[in-house]
Amino acid sequence: MTIVPDRQHPPTLDPELVEVAGVLASRQPAAFARVREQALTQLAARLARDELPPVEAVDLSAPGDPPVPVRLFRPRRRPRELPVFVWIHGGGFTAGSAEALDSFCAEIAARLDIAVANVEYRLAPGTPFPGPFHDCRAALVHVYRQARQLGLDEARIGIGGASSGAALAAATALWARDEGQVPLAFQLLDVPILDDRLTTWSMLQFVDTPGFTRGGATAAWTAYLGPRLRPGDSDVSPYAAPARSADLAGLPSTYLATMELDPARDEGVLFALRLLAAGVSVELHSFPGAFHGSEIFAPFSAVSLRAAEERLRALARGLSVEPDRRVRLT
Repeated sequence: MTIVPDRQHPPTLDPELVEVAGVLASRQPAAFARVREQALTQLAARLARDELPPVEAVDLSAPGDPPVPVRLFRPRRRPRELPVFVWIHGGGFTAGSAEALDSFCAEIAARLDIAVANVEYRLAPGTPFPGPFHDCRAALVHVYRQARQLGLDEARIGIGGASSGAALAAATALWARDEGQVPLAFQLLDVPILDDRLTTWSMLQFVDTPGFTRGGATAAWTAYLGPRLRPGDSDVSPYAAPARSADLAGLPSTYLATMELDPARDEGVLFALRLLAAGVSVELHSFPGAFHGSEIFAPFSAVSLRAAEERLRALARGLSVEPDRRVRLT
């Protein structure tokens, strides 16, 4: 199936995102870092004003070769069994860290009164597939097996990630279904990159968009697949590129978000449609005028705030949590 948008009316960038998109388009690392730093400063100031309930952090080590660091955030005042959300950070398989997302994970734990497990997996190209996938798999299994000791509800485990982290989350969910070791209740795929073949309409047309480009997608998959494989090779595993899976039945209920001006948009939409056709309950949102990573670089634009709020509400529904007034971000 191919998605062919109306070329007579091409999508336009949200006015609130124009300035930050121009900075990102400059390709200057200093400007890129400055925008990111400003966004993080604004986010920290808002969290300080919100007076969220305190959370505690517990450092875990999932058995593996090498062991996988996992930081678990839990509300200090909590019920006996907390639902838990396993989070996998993005970064094109080659960059980013779990530590950089600690505040994000702590906020989710505080707002929803759940536990959040933040996974520090190895990065490509130093560790190509299957290494990062094995790390995420090990982290999920460890959280499940230690659930009772950690005060977690083993029947309410979700997994999710953003961008390449969403690819790893989707692959781990596929593995959990195939092996039957961990009963996942929910998966959250935020602007996922899922298909190494790079043949969708959006991937072919949005070659130079802010935040993420076709060249960036090619570089990410090349690094992740390693020296033995190339993007588009026929024998790429579905555990590397989840869009390759021939059967999506039996996967957990899913929330999937895409951005209109994202090269990876169509592979996310197509994956959602295939999940629906396989009988999986799916909530799909495509946010207009936004680009890959716009929530990171412009967290207080109206479209970014809406995306963040809907993500939280979907997670609350997926883990059977009653959201309270703290969920609302706008």
